[in-house]
Amino acid sequence: MIERAENRGLQQLRPTTITRDYLPHAEGSCLVVMGNTHVICTASIANGTPRWLKGSGQGWVTAEYGMLPRSTGDRMRREAAGNGQSGRTMEIQRLIGRSMRAVTDMYAIGDLTITLDCDVIKADGGTRCASINGAAVALYDALSRLRLKRHPMRSMVGAISLGVVQGEVLMDLDYPEDSNAETDMNLVMAEGGGLIEIQGTAEQKPFTREQLDRMLDLGGAAIGKINELQRQVLGA
Repeated sequence: MIERAENRGLQQLRPTTITRDYLPHAEGSCLVVMGNTHVICTASIANGTPRWLKGSGQGWVTAEYGMLPRSTGDRMRREAAGNGQSGRTMEIQRLIGRSMRAVTDMYAIGDLTITLDCDVIKADGGTRCASINGAAVALYDALSRLRLKRHPMRSMVGAISLGVVQGEVLMDLDYPEDSNAETDMNLVMAEGGGLIEIQGTAEQKPFTREQLDRMLDLGGAAIGKINELQRQVLGA
């Protein structure tokens, strides 16, 4: 029998909250808390788009991600003080950007770039998923302040981590669970169930189609709850 922290059920989300307008200067911001993982997400609007989009009439949404040095048990060196961003950091920020663009009408934005900054201040697993959940709220608020005729975000987007630990499918893994998982998966979905990204890897042994289907079903239900929370926070 697997015992989880705080006697959490195998398919139970960690306590999750989103605090809107967390920072006063950004066009959109929030603090997202999933258990002991805390991420500050901001959305900043700037005129202009990357060179490859000039004249296309299409806007752009991009993301940056980082972890503070003491967001983990041991101090991490700031990437800016080292040899640049790690492969993991670049992978995560590209994932965040792709996830937001998948639910946003780029042509409705026009000649603007929205940059999403996701800064992990406390890490206990699932930081990329928490970043996506918070970035969606920050982006929605920033785009709302443009006061366009139609909101460019077609839907919310959410993410959740899942895995197989000791043969059992677990949802919303904390760091100890994630580091010992036989299978690790991150699931990103649009509101209503559309799949955006599935990142599933067998760490110790192959996982079965049955386990995959179960993770997709459980993950979809969990993301639905996250979308409800996002809408509640936004009043949308």
